[in-house]
Amino acid sequence: MMSRSSSAPRLSLARGLAPALLAALLGVGWWVMACRESPAEHSAGTETSVSEPASADLYLEARRAMVKYQIAIRGIENPEVLAAMEQVPRHEFVPPEEVEQAYDDHPLPIGYGQTISQPYIVALMTELLAVERGDKVLEIGTGSGYQAAVLAQLTDEVYTVEIIPELAASAAERLQRLGYTQIHTKTADGYYGWPDHAPFDAIIVTAAPDHVPPPLIEQLKDGGRLVIPVGPPGGYQTLWRITKSGGEVVSENITGVIFVPLVRGGR
Repeated sequence: MMSRSSSAPRLSLARGLAPALLAALLGVGWWVMACRESPAEHSAGTETSVSEPASADLYLEARRAMVKYQIAIRGIENPEVLAAMEQVPRHEFVPPEEVEQAYDDHPLPIGYGQTISQPYIVALMTELLAVERGDKVLEIGTGSGYQAAVLAQLTDEVYTVEIIPELAASAAERLQRLGYTQIHTKTADGYYGWPDHAPFDAIIVTAAPDHVPPPLIEQLKDGGRLVIPVGPPGGYQTLWRITKSGGEVVSENITGVIFVPLVRGGR
């Protein structure tokens, strides 16, 4: 996890800079603090598939800077994915003590040994999933609900499973409060997917098992995509995109990654 600088320019000097330049020079976390100091300078946002709280407007420039300097510049091109990352209020999905770092380019702890992934990884996995409007999507590892919220900007039917009861309950409350009525949550062992609602057009796994769970392959539609990190805890892991077509399963090695291990029942 990245460390944060202990020094920063005075806010009175920073306010004169354009938002994007400010984020580039000082880091998005510093721009978040500046936004919280000057709410009158920001206008109301627009409504899409989620009802944003009024306070989310304070972070609009931070989200724009995050998308420009952490995501688009690194090769994420899908305009719908970029728009989703700009729309979803990531600061709502981190603990209060982490809000100032909500738009920085690193993962953050959310309790119970789990994390919210860095924005770039969320965008990368979302783009690889190639979600289209009308797709039914399954997420394994709800966490705080952020990835599910991003997916909900792209389609109308998202199912998400979380094994840790406390995280599942808080994510369900948060998603309901923010207006994500198209997201369905469940507390269960994600290794087994959600067979009652299978098959799925796309499945995303946000924690790393040591092998690809066979039930997830079984629950993919023909033509479906699975994006999943695989590897040992604390060791080298690989992000895979797996497609199912005509009964054949094709695996594509995307990049090396580091994820928390997939928690299983009984552990």
